Amino acid sequence: MIQTMPFTSSHRTHAPTYEGEPPTPGTLADKTPSRWYNLPSGDRESVAAAEYSQPAGEEMRILVVDDDPPSVKMTAFLLREEGYEVLTSPNGREALRLLEREKPDLILLDVMMPGLDGFATLREIRARYHIPVIFLSAKGETVDRVAGLELGADDYLAKPFEPAELLARVKAVLRRTEAYALGDSSDRIEASGIRLDPLTNRAELPGGRIVELTPIECRLLHCVMRNGGRVLTHDQLLDSVWGVNYGGYPNQIAVYVRRLRTKIEDDPDNPTHLVTVRGVGYRFETD
Repeated sequence: MIQTMPFTSSHRTHAPTYEGEPPTPGTLADKTPSRWYNLPSGDRESVAAAEYSQPAGEEMRILVVDDDPPSVKMTAFLLREEGYEVLTSPNGREALRLLEREKPDLILLDVMMPGLDGFATLREIRARYHIPVIFLSAKGETVDRVAGLELGADDYLAKPFEPAELLARVKAVLRRTEAYALGDSSDRIEASGIRLDPLTNRAELPGGRIVELTPIECRLLHCVMRNGGRVLTHDQLLDSVWGVNYGGYPNQIAVYVRRLRTKIEDDPDNPTHLVTVRGVGYRFETD
């Protein structure tokens, strides 16, 4: 039986206008733990249920990780103007310490940093947390974008970027993630022996093996499972998973499909669940 659920769509926003010097970014402390943390271990359903709701009026908290002070200053200013609380870190190691202590709702992560670069930082983040991550980087070639997405980033925005686009991407990622966070047991889905729970970002495979998914992987798998047997095009998947009007990057869907296959297929090179319909899109095979 395949259950269905609606997907929310994103919209573009306009950047704020301002005069004079943006304020100097600071850090925050002693905040209520975010709902995205430490989900890979323990009783994930209990943890998720306990940490899901955000108190009314509480601002979303964003961690900006970048070793370029002017870039950090401007990004933090734009986010604060939109009502977000902002944490900042100049490198990956400090970011990981802040991550454990401050529990942000989203990370904006630079790639080229001394010591632990953005890619290495994301690997460590994904080993422990399911927090959404957007790469902001001067490395904007397709190969760099693909590398970031393959590591589990939720989005990748090349520098320089328009402030309005940054704010739109931030809001879209937070909206998509919260839409899944506020789900209930009826949002779970089962098809072809795979049981998917968007609440915990886990899939139970035939035979009982549990795999952990990133938020984007979970949304993509949910989309194809709820449309089991139907061919979905690249544009349909982008609209359902990333939101209407999200342009995407070359090979973006292929990157996430490949990641999903390594987790849910016995032989990723010869998939039996998530198959390619050449020249059209992808289909989830149902029993």
